[in-house]
Formats: sequence, structure tokens, C-alpha cells
Amino acid sequence: MNRLTIAAIISILGFTASAAAEDFKLPASGNVYFKNLHDGDSVPTKLKLEFGLEGVTTRPAGEDISDRKSGHHHLIIDGGPIAVAQPVPSDDRHLHYGKGQSETEITLTPGKHTLTLQFADGAHRSYGPRWASTVTVIAK
Repeated sequence: MNRLTIAAIISILGFTASAAAEDFKLPASGNVYFKNLHDGDSVPTKLKLEFGLEGVTTRPAGEDISDRKSGHHHLIIDGGPIAVAQPVPSDDRHLHYGKGQSETEITLTPGKHTLTLQFADGAHRSYGPRWASTVTVIAK
């Protein structure tokens, strides 16, 4: 392939991703937050987290994935929010609560960590940074 063809393909893919994000209708208002955790807190290495939500409801993953007034929580350990309409990865740093859970227990290694609570739709597509909350904690 020549450089012009490669540039055209990259341009088309970039446009398609932008168009998909624009078509992804987000909830008009609301908030996601940690109920029992604040930025800068010192925490034990094993801790319980409670997820807060306003303006939308939790629903198990896979149920009515077109509903933009519901979804479920994801916890991202040592990472930030996921872009609008992008799927939340599933690995040891991106934890899914697809049954609609609003609390969990986790174990952290001692030291400084970021915890990001990310809300996403029934197909695990992120509602974006607007629907995320990040705190930094020190695990002891």
C-alpha cells in the first residue's frame, strides 16, 4: 500500500469512530461517585467500596442495551476514565459489575493508587469521563 492509501484509511476510521461517539446518546444529567471514599484517603489494603449513582439506574449487563438511562458500574484500578462509546476492557485492572452491583471488596497492594468508577451501558460501552469519578488513595 502506498502512503496516500494508508492515510485515507486512517482518516475514514477516525471519522467513523467520531461519528459513533456523536451518535451515542448520553444521559442528560446525573452523577457517579464513591459513597465511602474521598480523594486522598488512606485506606486498608483490603477495603469495601460503595458505588453511588444519581439520575440513572443500574441494570444488569445485556438487558436493553439501547436504554441510555441505565447501565452498570466498572472499577478501573490505576487507570482513568474510558472515552464515550468505547468498550470497557475486561482484565485485572478493569473490573465489571455486570449484575448491577453497587458495592464490592477489593485488595490493593500497599502504596498510592487511583480508583476510577466508570458507568457504562448494557453492552459495556462507556458513558465517558462525564460518568466517571476518580480518586487517589494510599493503601496501608
